[in-house]
Amino acid sequence: MIYLDHAATSPMPAVVRSAYVAALEVVGNPSSIHSAGQRARALVDDARGRIAATLGVDPIEVTFTGGGTEAVNLAIKGLYWMRNQGAPRAGATAGSAPVPRPRILVPRAEHHAALDAVEWLAAHEGAELRWLEVDALGALRLDALADALGDGSGVALLTMLAANNEVGTLQPVAEAAALAAAVGVPVHVDAIAAYGQVPLAPLPHGVSAVSVSAHKVGGPVGVGALVLRRDADVVPLLHGGSQQRARSGTMDAAGAEAFAVAAELAHAELADRAAHKRMLRARLAEGIRRRVPQAVLRGAAGAAAVADDPARAAELDALALPGTLHLTVPDAEGDSLLMLLDAAGIAVSTGSACQAGVPEPSHVLLAMGLSEAEARGALRITLGPSTTEAEVDALLDALPAAVERAQAAGLAARTPRLGR
Repeated sequence: MIYLDHAATSPMPAVVRSAYVAALEVVGNPSSIHSAGQRARALVDDARGRIAATLGVDPIEVTFTGGGTEAVNLAIKGLYWMRNQGAPRAGATAGSAPVPRPRILVPRAEHHAALDAVEWLAAHEGAELRWLEVDALGALRLDALADALGDGSGVALLTMLAANNEVGTLQPVAEAAALAAAVGVPVHVDAIAAYGQVPLAPLPHGVSAVSVSAHKVGGPVGVGALVLRRDADVVPLLHGGSQQRARSGTMDAAGAEAFAVAAELAHAELADRAAHKRMLRARLAEGIRRRVPQAVLRGAAGAAAVADDPARAAELDALALPGTLHLTVPDAEGDSLLMLLDAAGIAVSTGSACQAGVPEPSHVLLAMGLSEAEARGALRITLGPSTTEAEVDALLDALPAAVERAQAAGLAARTPRLGR
């Protein structure tokens, strides 16, 4: 199998696996005071410090979680509850209680971990959602954010991606955080797709919380972390021991150690990995344009690949994750392309949501201005540090036939059936 879905999960390198297995042999609850427990606690504390160093923050600002989704939920819900603690619900008499801050600012192209969290708050906690527009590349429009922020009154938080997980476009985090900080609004950044791919440290002023995940950088599944700056606080999701700041629960010492090894490896090789993936991405984009000319490359990377001006191409390339290339194919279903390539031994992704087994057009592409028909033909290819030129070429060899068959199936499905 040729694996080109690193944005979904990236394989665990041998050095990380070895560290993980060794750490699993350390017996003890990190909260126990005996020597076995303290050995486990030392693993956690050391790992916390090493991960903090990759983000340029203090170890006390890192809380380990059970994955990226938990980190996102803890940040969004925890900040919302903290900002509204003691405030009356909408329609109640305010009296001397704190002023309510019901509004959450959310770009339309966020990951479902954030979208589902804010929609739950709207349904159950009285939150008011202000949806923010993105541009044709999938980047947050700062003019829309400035308008939604106003003077900051009534706004609980802004949540936004560091890089779009589908099309790979980097987001204007520093500029957005500066706008929010000017009116006293905290910012949560979902950096799960960007962590270990592009430099994040130092975190911009105004960023209160950052979510990251281990398995996107070659660590274990089920381990994540939330950076919570010293001047920020949240109401916890979990109660029952207060083992960490903002989170209760027995800490996963082995998972933390493996996460730290993977994170350090990714950041030690950050520049070399990025250059390798950019080279492969350019080879892939050129091959797609030549072999499947009807395909449309999307996001900042796609725009860079088709830009005529070298300076503009370089500018756009700097706005893209190094290993992500997204495309749409007219008259083809992305799921058909995925399955046909899978049958050819190549793993890729559509990058679109699939709920209850029913394929849906990508909300990211719809937010970028595509029609539902265009959005259904999506394919996301994500490269990793171990991806080779031969693997990219194998995909390019298999793609034209897959596109031809997917388009034939798609056109057949759109043709009205006549009576016999």
